Amino acid sequence: MSAPASTPAPGETSLAALLSTLKLSLDPRTFVFVTLPPSELPPTSSLFVQMSFQEAEGLTIITTQESAASHGLEYTFLSKMITLNIHSSLEAVGFMAAISAQLTKHNIGANPVSGYFHDHCFVPLGKEEEAMKVLLELAEEAKMKPSHQS
Repeated sequence: MSAPASTPAPGETSLAALLSTLKLSLDPRTFVFVTLPPSELPPTSSLFVQMSFQEAEGLTIITTQESAASHGLEYTFLSKMITLNIHSSLEAVGFMAAISAQLTKHNIGANPVSGYFHDHCFVPLGKEEEAMKVLLELAEEAKMKPSHQS
């Protein structure tokens, strides 16, 4: 069954291609995580929502620190968002594992999330430059490997 013509291409699945063509962008805003109980709705439509996810315990919202504060919301995990600028498939195997493993080697925590087109890592505020350097090194290493390896 093929997808309708308006559906974008599914993205890259090759781990070698994903890593060797990886480009990064760092969002200058500071992001935070907010949780609201299941019965509570977000305060208003003016709350900036980068991403939300409904769990049994409540609604998790990733927003900017500025937006959370202006709405009087309690928040946690001040972070920066690094976008992995390669259109990865939602079915790609090992991409986020490789990214997480590389950050783990350098003691950098990350909260990875995936959108349709790109993956993103929220890294602790103050660790973003080191995380960018580490991930760019991973991409450079992948470029040096013969293309038949994954």
